[in-house]
Amino acid sequence: MAIRLFVTGGTFDKEYDEIRGRLYFADTNLAEMLEMGRCRLDVEVRTLMMVDSLDMGDADRELIARQCAEVEENQIVITHGTDTMVDTARVIAARDLDKTVVLTGAMIPIAFGSSDGLFNLGGALTAVQILPPGVYVTMNGRVFDWDRVRKNRDTGVFEPTA
Repeated sequence: MAIRLFVTGGTFDKEYDEIRGRLYFADTNLAEMLEMGRCRLDVEVRTLMMVDSLDMGDADRELIARQCAEVEENQIVITHGTDTMVDTARVIAARDLDKTVVLTGAMIPIAFGSSDGLFNLGGALTAVQILPPGVYVTMNGRVFDWDRVRKNRDTGVFEPTA
């Protein structure tokens, strides 16, 4: 069975407007990232939204959780903004799905060329294949239970809470 990959926006997919000096969303970069990483997995990509996670609301998180519940795939990777990734993971975990769900993100947009996104995506796609059912966050080569991780805003690194 394929791995379901849900796109929600976040730094993964931000582009830079050189004229206005701001980041914005155009379209997802996931297909190119999978190709660049020479991914040989059967991956079904679906864009759910293209938003900064700081702008996500309860309805957005419910939509993500509902989509996780409704798809036939049991292995799900979600690209997500890093600022509220754990909040979304909490909503998904409350559904108590018998699926493996891995959320990942990037600190630097892939469009900048020096992004951590490709590495994090590869880590998430690997992790989702070997982890037992549950909800996880994968960042910077590490895998965390969703309820035992936080983003350290001073260092820009995800770290365990317990």
